[in-house]
Amino acid sequence: MAETEVKVQQSKIEAVGKLREQFAGYHDFIFTDYRGLTVAQITELRHRLRVQRSVLKVVKNGYAKIVLQGMKAPDMSAHLTGPTAIALVKEDVAAAARILFDFTKESPLHVKGGLIEGGVYDSKQVEVLSKLPTKNVLLAQLMGTMKAPVQNLVFALSGITTKLVRTLAAVAEAKKE
Repeated sequence: MAETEVKVQQSKIEAVGKLREQFAGYHDFIFTDYRGLTVAQITELRHRLRVQRSVLKVVKNGYAKIVLQGMKAPDMSAHLTGPTAIALVKEDVAAAARILFDFTKESPLHVKGGLIEGGVYDSKQVEVLSKLPTKNVLLAQLMGTMKAPVQNLVFALSGITTKLVRTLAAVAEAKKE
């Protein structure tokens, strides 16, 4: 039998290369089905995500599969079906997920799942992630917890000196009379 050679169009090779470059700076990906969204809604969603240093890319599923395989990512074929837009997340994946799920309440956007920290998440798991506090809120809570014992010590010590001052003032008042 004669072997057949598969010829790939140069434009497809360039498109995959461009997508590979775009994916390179990101480590978390949330997959969505954008079917039914208007151009204005997609623009609004992109703007909201940009505030969180994330990008929404409409991709061809075949190209995305090739790029993710090249990144040694787990198989994401289940999430790469139908019209797919991928939120590329650089920093706070919980904040980006929150934006996407908030947007699903007012539009036909549907979150399919995610590739987060190298693990495959389904839609429900990404939704749970979206309900977590942001990194800054968690840091503020941690700092408040760490500050509480010192703050209580300061209040206790200041209470002792306040009592001493009041007692001395009462003794001085009593000696005046």
